[in-house]
Amino acid sequence: PGEISLAHHGILFLDELPEFSRQVLESLREPLESGHVTISRAGFQTIFPAHFQLIAAMNPCPCGFFGSPRVTCHCSNEQIKRYLLRLSGPLLDRIDMQVEVPALPPALLSASDSLPREESKTVKARVALAEKCQIDRQGKSNRDLLVGELQQFCTLDEKAQQLLDQVMNKFNLSARVYHRIVKVARTIADISSQNSISSDHISEALSYRSLDRSRLMI
Repeated sequence: PGEISLAHHGILFLDELPEFSRQVLESLREPLESGHVTISRAGFQTIFPAHFQLIAAMNPCPCGFFGSPRVTCHCSNEQIKRYLLRLSGPLLDRIDMQVEVPALPPALLSASDSLPREESKTVKARVALAEKCQIDRQGKSNRDLLVGELQQFCTLDEKAQQLLDQVMNKFNLSARVYHRIVKVARTIADISSQNSISSDHISEALSYRSLDRSRLMI
Protein backbone atom coordinates (compact mmCIF):
# COMPACT_ATOMS: atom_id res chain seq x y z
CA PRO A 1 0.00 0.00 0.00
CA GLY A 2 1.09 3.55 -0.69
CA GLU A 3 0.84 6.68 1.43
CA ILE A 4 -2.87 7.12 0.68
CA SER A 5 -3.74 3.75 2.18
CA LEU A 6 -1.20 4.06 5.01
CA ALA A 7 -3.10 7.20 6.09
CA HIS A 8 -6.28 5.14 6.66
CA HIS A 9 -8.14 6.51 9.73
CA GLY A 10 -5.54 9.27 9.99
CA ILE A 11 -4.33 12.43 8.27
CA LEU A 12 -2.65 12.63 4.87
CA PHE A 13 -0.75 15.93 4.68
CA LEU A 14 0.57 16.97 1.27
CA ASP A 15 2.77 20.07 1.20
CA GLU A 16 3.35 22.01 -2.06
CA LEU A 17 0.30 20.28 -3.55
CA PRO A 18 0.69 21.48 -7.18
CA GLU A 19 4.25 20.09 -7.30
CA PHE A 20 2.94 16.52 -7.23
CA SER A 21 2.50 14.86 -10.62
CA ARG A 22 -0.94 15.06 -12.26
CA GLN A 23 -1.25 11.27 -12.00
CA VAL A 24 -0.69 11.34 -8.23
CA LEU A 25 -3.15 14.20 -7.71
CA GLU A 26 -5.88 12.56 -9.77
CA SER A 27 -5.38 9.30 -7.85
CA LEU A 28 -6.72 11.14 -4.78
CA ARG A 29 -10.17 11.44 -6.33
CA GLU A 30 -11.27 7.84 -5.76
CA PRO A 31 -10.34 7.55 -2.06
CA LEU A 32 -11.71 11.02 -1.25
CA GLU A 33 -15.04 9.89 -2.69
CA SER A 34 -15.22 6.23 -1.67
CA GLY A 35 -12.72 5.72 1.17
CA HIS A 36 -10.72 3.05 -0.65
CA VAL A 37 -8.20 2.60 -3.46
CA THR A 38 -8.62 0.00 -6.20
CA ILE A 39 -5.43 -1.33 -7.81
CA SER A 40 -5.99 -3.22 -11.06
CA ARG A 41 -3.28 -5.26 -12.73
CA ALA A 42 -3.33 -8.01 -15.36
CA GLY A 43 -5.34 -10.87 -13.96
CA PHE A 44 -6.17 -9.49 -10.50
CA GLN A 45 -7.62 -6.57 -8.58
CA THR A 46 -6.89 -5.44 -5.01
CA ILE A 47 -8.77 -2.95 -2.84
CA PHE A 48 -6.94 -1.03 -0.09
CA PRO A 49 -8.77 0.94 2.63
CA ALA A 50 -8.09 4.68 2.47
CA HIS A 51 -10.51 6.61 4.67
CA PHE A 52 -8.39 9.60 5.66
CA GLN A 53 -8.54 13.34 6.23
CA LEU A 54 -6.66 15.22 3.52
CA ILE A 55 -4.85 18.40 4.50
CA ALA A 56 -2.88 20.10 1.74
CA ALA A 57 -0.90 23.31 1.41
CA MET A 58 0.23 25.33 -1.59
CA ASN A 59 1.61 28.73 -2.54
CA PRO A 60 -0.52 31.24 -4.45
CA CYS A 61 2.02 31.21 -7.33
CA PRO A 62 5.36 29.57 -8.23
CA CYS A 63 7.44 32.16 -6.35
CA GLY A 64 5.00 32.28 -3.42
CA PHE A 65 4.53 36.06 -3.24
CA PHE A 66 1.40 36.67 -5.32
CA GLY A 67 -0.88 39.00 -3.34
CA SER A 68 1.81 39.88 -0.78
CA PRO A 69 1.67 43.54 0.33
CA ARG A 70 5.40 43.54 1.15
CA VAL A 71 7.17 41.38 -1.45
CA THR A 72 6.79 41.78 -5.21
CA CYS A 73 5.65 38.72 -7.15
CA HIS A 74 7.75 38.17 -10.29
CA CYS A 75 5.52 35.50 -11.84
CA SER A 76 3.72 36.29 -15.09
CA ASN A 77 -0.05 35.93 -15.34
CA GLU A 78 0.44 32.88 -17.55
CA GLN A 79 2.79 31.24 -15.04
CA ILE A 80 0.28 31.76 -12.23
CA LYS A 81 -2.55 30.38 -14.33
CA ARG A 82 -0.57 27.26 -15.30
CA TYR A 83 0.42 26.73 -11.66
CA LEU A 84 -3.17 26.90 -10.39
CA LEU A 85 -4.51 24.73 -13.19
CA ARG A 86 -2.34 21.84 -12.01
CA LEU A 87 -5.24 21.19 -9.64
CA SER A 88 -8.20 19.92 -11.62
CA GLY A 89 -11.78 20.99 -10.98
CA PRO A 90 -12.91 17.45 -10.02
CA LEU A 91 -10.13 17.25 -7.40
CA LEU A 92 -10.99 20.66 -5.92
CA ASP A 93 -14.67 19.65 -5.78
CA ARG A 94 -13.67 16.91 -3.34
CA ILE A 95 -11.82 19.25 -0.96
CA ASP A 96 -14.44 20.57 1.47
CA MET A 97 -12.58 23.62 2.76
CA GLN A 98 -10.20 25.79 0.71
CA VAL A 99 -8.90 28.64 2.83
CA GLU A 100 -6.43 31.34 1.80
CA VAL A 101 -4.01 32.11 4.63
CA PRO A 102 -2.11 35.40 4.11
CA ALA A 103 1.29 36.01 5.68
CA LEU A 104 1.06 37.77 9.02
CA PRO A 105 2.71 41.22 9.32
CA PRO A 106 5.73 41.39 11.66
CA ALA A 107 3.88 43.69 14.09
CA LEU A 108 1.18 41.07 14.58
CA LEU A 109 3.73 38.29 15.05
CA SER A 110 5.56 40.23 17.76
CA ALA A 111 2.29 40.96 19.55
CA SER A 112 0.97 37.38 19.32
CA ASP A 113 1.59 36.64 23.00
CA SER A 114 -0.75 39.44 24.08
CA LEU A 115 -3.62 38.55 21.72
CA PRO A 116 -6.72 36.76 23.05
CA ARG A 117 -6.71 33.05 22.34
CA GLU A 118 -8.42 29.78 23.20
CA GLU A 119 -6.55 26.86 24.68
CA SER A 120 -6.42 23.68 22.61
CA LYS A 121 -8.31 21.73 25.26
CA THR A 122 -11.21 24.20 25.00
CA VAL A 123 -11.42 23.78 21.24
CA LYS A 124 -11.08 20.00 21.59
CA ALA A 125 -14.01 19.85 24.01
CA ARG A 126 -16.21 21.85 21.62
CA VAL A 127 -15.30 19.60 18.69
CA ALA A 128 -15.88 16.44 20.75
CA LEU A 129 -19.32 17.71 21.76
CA ALA A 130 -20.22 18.37 18.10
CA GLU A 131 -18.99 14.90 17.14
CA LYS A 132 -21.10 13.29 19.88
CA CYS A 133 -24.10 15.24 18.61
CA GLN A 134 -23.60 13.75 15.14
CA ILE A 135 -23.22 10.19 16.40
CA ASP A 136 -26.32 10.51 18.61
CA ARG A 137 -28.37 11.95 15.74
CA GLN A 138 -27.36 9.73 12.82
CA GLY A 139 -24.87 7.12 14.03
CA LYS A 140 -22.00 8.53 11.97
CA SER A 141 -20.09 11.75 11.32
CA ASN A 142 -21.45 14.33 8.90
CA ARG A 143 -18.72 13.60 6.35
CA ASP A 144 -19.99 10.00 6.06
CA LEU A 145 -23.60 10.92 5.36
CA LEU A 146 -24.91 9.51 2.09
CA VAL A 147 -26.64 11.80 -0.40
CA GLY A 148 -29.99 10.24 0.44
CA GLU A 149 -29.51 11.01 4.13
CA LEU A 150 -28.85 14.73 3.73
CA GLN A 151 -32.51 15.68 3.48
CA GLN A 152 -33.26 13.79 6.70
CA PHE A 153 -30.37 15.03 8.83
CA CYS A 154 -29.36 18.34 7.21
CA THR A 155 -32.46 20.52 7.27
CA LEU A 156 -31.97 24.02 5.81
CA ASP A 157 -34.30 26.84 6.74
CA GLU A 158 -35.87 28.88 3.94
CA LYS A 159 -33.25 31.65 3.84
CA ALA A 160 -30.40 29.13 3.93
CA GLN A 161 -31.86 27.23 0.97
CA GLN A 162 -32.35 30.44 -1.01
CA LEU A 163 -28.76 31.53 -0.39
CA LEU A 164 -27.34 28.16 -1.40
CA ASP A 165 -29.49 28.05 -4.56
CA GLN A 166 -28.28 31.54 -5.55
CA VAL A 167 -24.62 30.57 -5.12
CA MET A 168 -25.09 27.31 -7.03
CA ASN A 169 -26.62 29.17 -9.98
CA LYS A 170 -24.11 32.03 -9.94
CA PHE A 171 -21.00 29.84 -9.89
CA ASN A 172 -22.47 26.83 -11.73
CA LEU A 173 -21.30 24.47 -9.00
CA SER A 174 -21.58 20.69 -9.20
CA ALA A 175 -23.93 18.51 -7.18
CA ARG A 176 -20.88 17.16 -5.35
CA VAL A 177 -19.97 20.67 -4.16
CA TYR A 178 -23.58 21.29 -3.11
CA HIS A 179 -23.58 18.21 -0.89
CA ARG A 180 -20.21 19.06 0.64
CA ILE A 181 -21.27 22.62 1.46
CA VAL A 182 -24.36 21.26 3.21
CA LYS A 183 -22.23 18.83 5.26
CA VAL A 184 -19.84 21.59 6.35
CA ALA A 185 -22.78 23.86 7.22
CA ARG A 186 -24.33 20.99 9.24
CA THR A 187 -21.07 20.68 11.18
CA ILE A 188 -20.95 24.43 11.83
CA ALA A 189 -24.52 24.24 13.14
CA ASP A 190 -23.55 21.31 15.38
CA ILE A 191 -20.67 23.28 16.87
CA SER A 192 -23.15 26.08 17.56
CA SER A 193 -25.65 23.56 19.06
CA GLN A 194 -28.29 24.48 16.46
CA ASN A 195 -30.82 21.92 15.21
CA SER A 196 -31.35 23.41 11.74
CA ILE A 197 -28.96 24.97 9.25
CA SER A 198 -29.38 28.75 8.94
CA SER A 199 -28.19 31.16 6.28
CA ASP A 200 -25.34 32.16 8.62
CA HIS A 201 -24.11 28.56 8.66
CA ILE A 202 -24.32 28.37 4.86
CA SER A 203 -22.47 31.70 4.54
CA GLU A 204 -19.66 30.46 6.77
CA ALA A 205 -19.42 27.16 4.87
CA LEU A 206 -19.23 29.09 1.59
CA SER A 207 -16.45 31.29 2.97
CA TYR A 208 -14.31 28.17 3.31
CA ARG A 209 -14.42 27.40 -0.42
CA SER A 210 -12.65 29.03 -3.35
CA LEU A 211 -15.82 29.33 -5.42
CA ASP A 212 -14.42 31.34 -8.31
CA ARG A 213 -11.01 30.09 -9.46
CA SER A 214 -10.87 32.82 -12.11
CA ARG A 215 -10.38 35.50 -9.44
CA LEU A 216 -6.96 33.94 -8.79
CA MET A 217 -6.13 33.88 -12.50
CA ILE A 218 -5.52 37.51 -13.35
